[in-house]
Parts: sequence; structure tokens; C-alpha cells
Amino acid sequence: MPPPSTGSARFAARPGGIAATTAGLVLLASGCGSGAASRPAAENAPAPTRIVAPARTSYPLTIRNCGRKVTFDKAPERVLIMNGASVGEVQSYVLLGLQDHILANAQRVTVSDDPGMVEKVAELPTGGTSWNKNFDVPAEKVLDLKPDLVVSTWSGGFNAESGFATRDQLARAGIDSYVNPVDCAYGATRPSAADQAAYDRQSIASTYDFIEETGVIFDVQKKAAEVVAGLRKRVEAVGDRVAGEDRPKVLLAFPGMASMNAGGLPAVFSGGVYDDIIEKAGGENSFPSDGPDPDLTSTLSPEALASAEVDVLVVGLTDPSEEPEVKRLADQLFAKYPQWSASRTKTYTSLADGAFIGPANVRAVEKIADATHPR
Repeated sequence: MPPPSTGSARFAARPGGIAATTAGLVLLASGCGSGAASRPAAENAPAPTRIVAPARTSYPLTIRNCGRKVTFDKAPERVLIMNGASVGEVQSYVLLGLQDHILANAQRVTVSDDPGMVEKVAELPTGGTSWNKNFDVPAEKVLDLKPDLVVSTWSGGFNAESGFATRDQLARAGIDSYVNPVDCAYGATRPSAADQAAYDRQSIASTYDFIEETGVIFDVQKKAAEVVAGLRKRVEAVGDRVAGEDRPKVLLAFPGMASMNAGGLPAVFSGGVYDDIIEKAGGENSFPSDGPDPDLTSTLSPEALASAEVDVLVVGLTDPSEEPEVKRLADQLFAKYPQWSASRTKTYTSLADGAFIGPANVRAVEKIADATHPR
């Protein structure tokens, strides 16, 4: 179970890239033919399969999600978005213009790197949802709302032991369910090899995949293609700008999540999407990892943090009260770790939801690049 949302986004390791056939969108209904194209995968990782969406969705549409077949007779009209300490799913719905399809949103956005996103999400209906002790909508409330689709950022969002409605329970009530495909393995008891591979291969592309899949389900493929193309173009523009430049060491640290570390150190993230964001911004993570490293924060020692190479500090924000305090938060870390290069040069920036899988990843790349390679 991931920790509660802190107002930005879920910070547990998140996967990226669609795994072929199981985690990715597979069109099974007649009238929904597709072709496949491959996308470059991370080094030493199996190449994911891109499923090209049809020009229009023909219903009934059957997809395979986390090894389950899910059939949509029409575009969902009463969607419940579970919390999962994430915001990437609801932000994707907003970018696709699907607000009118949302019955209740449990994802909270109180601080964002995307201007206007806080206000846009705040306008969405909540359906009177409240979190249980495990920080998400309890089963009885989900069933009372009678949604036609429940979306969870991870498989654990359908765990009965946490008080949530299971996918089988929802199916018996005539309610479809869907997990962000990149997180099928997260919270699953026995994830498939393909789902686990997807989890281990997280990147900014995870958001592109989710947007494209959602576009097919709701028959808004053209809008999804436009959104993804716009996001890709911005990342590519940064890549062109930083190409061939030195790659400074970047530390992503969230002081507001210090409770995750026994020694009260700021939460530090590496691997997966965190490394992908930093690398596309022209830097290298101070704590690089070949894959998601969700245990780094809890196991990080004061000695390891003090001895880390840090040329650029990225101050993570979890609450709106921290936004005007970025300089103070950075100065506190600089004073505690004067040996860092960033402490001598006072080089820092800040991120909120942009650090976690979702559309704001693109803004994170731009912000970090402005710090690693000033214009």
C-alpha cells in the first residue's frame, strides 16, 4: 500500500512503458483492427509493443488489462478515479477533456508544476468520497456511487484486505475496472512476467501510453494523439538544447517527506521515471539506479547523503505552503551539506507533481534543464 497522497503525487516507484500483450492495450473486438510499431526501450530491457489505435473506436471494445479482459459497450460515462496517492490519471483525463465523464475523483492536487492544474482538478466532482485508513475510497462507497468504470493507479487499489472493492466484486455489480497498465505489477500478488517487466521499465513514456489507451477507451484518439505529440515535442526540444553538454549530478529531495526516513533525512528518489526525467533534462541522478528503487529513502544514511555528488539540488514540494519557502528549504540543505557543489554555487530548482509519473513530467524536464543548463 503506498503512503497517503501529500498533495502532489504518489511517490512510490512507478513503472513506465507498456508491456507487450498483457499490460498494454490490446484491441480484441471486431472492427478494431490495429497495427504494431516498436518504441525504443531502456537499455537491457525488452522492447515494449506499441498498439496503434484505430481512427475511431468500435464498441463493444475489449481490452486486456493486467491479464484481465475488460469489455466496454460504450465510452464510460460515470468514472470513479481512485486516489492511490497519485495525480497522473486525473490530470490525463483533464488534458483529454474528459471532465464530464468523471462521476467522482479521489485524487488530490494541491500543488502542481502545471499552471492551472490545481484549479482544474478542484472543479471536478468528488462524489462525497473520503479515504479510509488506507487512504483510498472504501468498497462500500464505491458500490454506493454506482460508477460504470473504476480507475486505479495500481493493482493494490483493488485489494480487499485494504478495504477496497476487488475487481471481481465490481464485475459482479456490473462495474468495469481498469489499472494504469504500467502499475499492473504493483500491489499484485502474482504479477505476470510481462507486467513485472513493465514495472521495471518506468519512464516518461508511461504517461504517453496511458493517455493513448484512455483515448481509445473513450473514442478520443485524435485528442490523445495531439496531447502526446505536444508533450513529446517539448521533451525533444529540451533534448536538442542539452545534447552534447556535460551532465551534472542532480539530487531530487523532498524535505516534506522526511518521516519516511528513520533519521529524518529528506526523501530521495532514484531509478525509473526519476532517472528518466533527470537524464532527459541533461543531468544524471546523484543516486542512479538500473530500476525503480523504492527503498532508497528508508535506507539512506546520513553518510551516503553527505558524500553524494550534487551539482544541482531539486527541492520537492508536497504542500502549497512550501511554494514560497523553496529558497529557505534549499538553503537549509546547503547549510547542512556544504561539501556539495550545489551548496557552493547555490544551484537549485523545485518540483511538485512533475517528479512523479503523469503529464507534469514534461514540465519537470524543462525546469531541471533550466537549472542544469541555464539558457
